[in-house]
Amino acid sequence: MAWGNSANIITTNLDAGTDDPSQARADLKAALDELASVINGRASASGVAPLNASTLIDAQYLPDEITSSTGANLILAADSGRTRIENIISLEPRTTAQLEALDTAGDAIEGDIAYCSDGDAGSKCLAVFDGADWLRISLGSAIASS
Repeated sequence: MAWGNSANIITTNLDAGTDDPSQARADLKAALDELASVINGRASASGVAPLNASTLIDAQYLPDEITSSTGANLILAADSGRTRIENIISLEPRTTAQLEALDTAGDAIEGDIAYCSDGDAGSKCLAVFDGADWLRISLGSAIASS
């Protein structure tokens, strides 16, 4: 189902009191068809995701991937000032050279965090950009419940 298109709404025969109602009928029908497309576009492909009773979008209507279309950063900005991720975060490994290239290009931003595949004397580590340099956070021992 295609989403409504305002270009299909013609008001030529509807914008003056002297317009002939018989000629306006086709324009009104086309406008109502577009309205029906919008209504029927709820919860359908190329339509709009509905909100549930809690005013949330159910998982079945969320995409598996969100990609910025302009090459700009993708920003999640919670009104509370905190973005909570309830599961594991998977960081794409980057090499020291890749992280340093971000810094050189001016694309690294203070507070950036990365998983570096070779940043601790060739070993894996986390890295945080402090506004001037990528600083390593060495990985410790394997996790254990006791």
